[in-house]
Amino acid sequence: MKKHNFSAGPCILPESVLEKASQAVIDFNNNNLSLIEISHRSKPFVDVMDKAQALALELLGLENKGYKALFLQGGASTQFLMSAYNLLQNKAAYLNTGTWSTKAIKEAKLFGEIIEVASSKDRNFNYIPKGYNIPVDVDYFHCTSNNTIFGTQMKEFPAFDGVVVCDMSSDIFSRQLDFTKFGLIYAGAQKNMGPAGTTLVVVREDILGKVERAIPSMLDYQVHIGKDSMFNTPPVFPVYTSMLTLEWLKELGGIQFIEEVNNKKAKLMYEEIDRNPLFTGFAAVEDRSTMNATFNLVDDAHKERFDSMWKEANINGLNGHRSVGGYRASMYNALPLYSVQALVDVMQELERTA
Repeated sequence: MKKHNFSAGPCILPESVLEKASQAVIDFNNNNLSLIEISHRSKPFVDVMDKAQALALELLGLENKGYKALFLQGGASTQFLMSAYNLLQNKAAYLNTGTWSTKAIKEAKLFGEIIEVASSKDRNFNYIPKGYNIPVDVDYFHCTSNNTIFGTQMKEFPAFDGVVVCDMSSDIFSRQLDFTKFGLIYAGAQKNMGPAGTTLVVVREDILGKVERAIPSMLDYQVHIGKDSMFNTPPVFPVYTSMLTLEWLKELGGIQFIEEVNNKKAKLMYEEIDRNPLFTGFAAVEDRSTMNATFNLVDDAHKERFDSMWKEANINGLNGHRSVGGYRASMYNALPLYSVQALVDVMQELERTA
């Protein structure tokens, strides 16, 4: 029996996607060749790339609105650098809500002045700052929509007339937003879309080509757009598997459908954390992530038994990040509601027998 997989990333994937991807590794499109040994420039794979890009824009509601979808490499960590390389001419504003925001700020400082408009570092990033001001003269505003490590999520985005750049690595395709408000979105596939190895970048073309610096080809969005994500050999398996996941999501009913499912999972999880006297949530209630629920035992004397119980219940990936400790239940799109119920059952059993 497959484990209840709460891993923060690489993430759980739909079973149907895993089956199709596995078959493609053996024999892709009944051509007696593996997906991972055909030419990336052959028509079968070019069709995969085209479909993956089109599905990403379709699901986000960005078709025919001046956006391009790219599948690149290097993870979101490379996008910390690449976004600044392409967009930062003088100064930019950053909201610091955790580890990944901090790293993005570090990279951006290589290219210009960085204004940290607000930070939640004072409380170990367990909340999302509010009421901050974004200078009108910055080249862009950067934020991280969901913080995997700390279990916080931006429920609202600031009104800003300039370019908004957002790292959506851990909640991409999980909830409805007006994605036209963003100039650039990037997301590592391994949190909610596919296996590690590719990164989705969705960029509005009119924000590019404005910096004066020369940009190396591999770090230039315009180069990758011109080559349809084929400037260098793309990671064929992660792109194909991401395409399958996007197909799966579309067939279910798209982001509108999956948001309802995700809200049900989060409601079940957080209600138990709040009800059960043995547990306490880490993130501020109003900023709790739908994707990553972080929580701790009130008394660590129960830790050994609880750890044994959830492992015996066929649950995987529940340990919290070292920055927070405790536990983290990552409830990405493909995690079924019954897996959350299995964890809640264990928490309730611990309470009954403590």
